[in-house]
Amino acid sequence: MAAPYVVEDCGFALQVLSDGTIVRSSPPPAQVTADDGRVEWKDAVYDAARGLGLRMYRPRHRDVTDKGEEGKLPVLVYFHGGGFCMGSYYWPENHTVCLRLAAELPAVVLSFDYRLAPEHRLPAAHEDAAAALLWLRNQLIASSENPWLAESADSRRVFVSGVSAGGSLVHHMAVRFGTAGLEPGANVVGYILLMPGLFSAEPTRSEMGWPDSAFLSQEMFDRLFRLGMPAGATRDDALVNPFAPDSPSLVLVVAAERDFFRDRNVEYAERIKAMGKDVELVVFAGQEHASFGMDPVSDADAELVRLIKHFVGRDGNGNP
Repeated sequence: MAAPYVVEDCGFALQVLSDGTIVRSSPPPAQVTADDGRVEWKDAVYDAARGLGLRMYRPRHRDVTDKGEEGKLPVLVYFHGGGFCMGSYYWPENHTVCLRLAAELPAVVLSFDYRLAPEHRLPAAHEDAAAALLWLRNQLIASSENPWLAESADSRRVFVSGVSAGGSLVHHMAVRFGTAGLEPGANVVGYILLMPGLFSAEPTRSEMGWPDSAFLSQEMFDRLFRLGMPAGATRDDALVNPFAPDSPSLVLVVAAERDFFRDRNVEYAERIKAMGKDVELVVFAGQEHASFGMDPVSDADAELVRLIKHFVGRDGNGNP
């Protein structure tokens, strides 16, 4: 019998073999760490039955003069990227991003895992993201169950963010929960989509003729689509085509100039804005898809953190 061979290759993180075996590997160590001692963090479980966890971050020294009851900090939920097939809160680039966000916003940051394809195709990740937000709401209500959060988190200022596939999850959570869907217990002020993976059957200019050398190429996108979507799904499936009658009221959309999804991200922001929503769109010049965290000491990463900090500082009425 011939030895199994690779039929789907997603680099170091994921390979699918001809006999159906799925091979996953841990990412390489981070080249630069942002763990300078300003932030404390701990791991927790939000769905024991499915083995799903999260990492919680908060500044070590909190300023009691901050806005919010008794100096409590806004809560930033973060969903990692990876085409719904790869990634985890413990991956170095995700850990670095969350350390920096917690320190510089400042905020309580919750980085959630979700089930990955091809073992668990969409909508599994959507179900897990919703379960994560409901877990957060319940933790904020029953403060005695999670004193770590109760001491620091301002339940009136919750923001939901994600990058790439995580940004797509943010859209679906916005449609599902809006600003009031987690009440009582948590008030979602806004949603932050960082280079979200949104698409449809009709290609945009940035999707056509995209170079094979790009971080996210057409070939890699097609592979992740095959692995992540249910059998028979098209690119107009509601799981990935973002336009629906309901949408969040306060949205930050970040696109990258050299991103396969650039035009789709811009279109998303423009169409949501046309619905009368308060949308801020920023396109980062010279950046590629999901570049946030790849080089944590870069000027682009610093500017993105400042942008998110400004957005989180808004009061929901558009006021700084």
